[in-house]
Amino acid sequence: MHARLVPSCWALGVAAPWGRGCFHSCPRGCKALGGMGWHSLSRRQAASPRHGHVLPHRGASSSRADSALNVFDRGMKRKQRSWAAGLPHSQHYDYLREEVGARIADRVFDIARVFPFALDLGSGKGYISKHLIKEAVEKLVQADTCVKALKNSALSQIPTISVIADEEFVPFQEGTFDLVVSSLSLHWVNDLPRAFQEIHRVLKADGVFIGAMFGGETLYELRCSLQLAEIEREGGFSPHVSPFTAVTDLGNLLGRAGFNMLTVDTDEIQVHYPGMFEVMEDLQGMGESNCALNRRSLLHRDSMLAAAAIFQEMYGEPDGTVPATFEIYYMIGWKPHESQAKPAKRGSATASFSNLGRVNEMLSKIKHKES
Repeated sequence: MHARLVPSCWALGVAAPWGRGCFHSCPRGCKALGGMGWHSLSRRQAASPRHGHVLPHRGASSSRADSALNVFDRGMKRKQRSWAAGLPHSQHYDYLREEVGARIADRVFDIARVFPFALDLGSGKGYISKHLIKEAVEKLVQADTCVKALKNSALSQIPTISVIADEEFVPFQEGTFDLVVSSLSLHWVNDLPRAFQEIHRVLKADGVFIGAMFGGETLYELRCSLQLAEIEREGGFSPHVSPFTAVTDLGNLLGRAGFNMLTVDTDEIQVHYPGMFEVMEDLQGMGESNCALNRRSLLHRDSMLAAAAIFQEMYGEPDGTVPATFEIYYMIGWKPHESQAKPAKRGSATASFSNLGRVNEMLSKIKHKES
């Protein structure tokens, strides 16, 4: 079975042939079995349409292309995702989103609680909802800007409702949801601090946010190959892979938004492809083409061919495939509540770190007294 790819915060606007690729374990310690997790390495079958209805979003998007603070063209991103969702075999490009959606669902199951009302922000085709069960989530709202994706959401055990809404404008009242989840959509948000604040606002007290987004090492092989090729052929380079948030910033952003009991961890998923053009094609099929406002619309043919050769030379495997690495940041944050555990007051400790060296001695005395 073959796979494909194209740059997510990334794409070069270049169409490539059918994607080809197989999943391999990550040499840097990816936790997933086979590099893509615990599920079958072949692509999932197309999901059947789910009955439901789509509601219009309230108000306009808060982002404007002419804003000096904006990095991404949100209008272009909506068009890219709509185009990808309308492909005849769009399910062939869903493997990465489905894998990360399953891992988000696993984190929901780790919390011993039933969530009466939940929100999936940037839900796409329901990559998280298809893995959820009614014993964990009773009702779910799926919010996304892509109507085609919402209309083709996967079947789910739990009742769902679809809402057309932008991740940069969360059109719900304060304290609406017990749980908010988001998988691989927040990396396209222009104002990430505000997005976290909005998520915090719509959560009830003691509610939890569980999210995943691409990290800074994503597609480093592609980025490096393109830069080297452009420097060689054109005497300079332009950014073709969009900027990512650093993992060191996520905790600060979530804390500033009001979340506590934070958990941020990283993982890597590595997918192998026949060549660079297949990587680019899959990214395009995922709706992950570059939409940065300062993006360069075209690449010279010579630069593209040189980049493909550099990619193969620098990162190629003995079997002729090339790897594409996706770094994933997973984050969990809770909205404060008086019932939550709180840290002890400063200075209230009854033991000193200076006594750690005497632990064995103290344990020996205790055992001697007990005997």
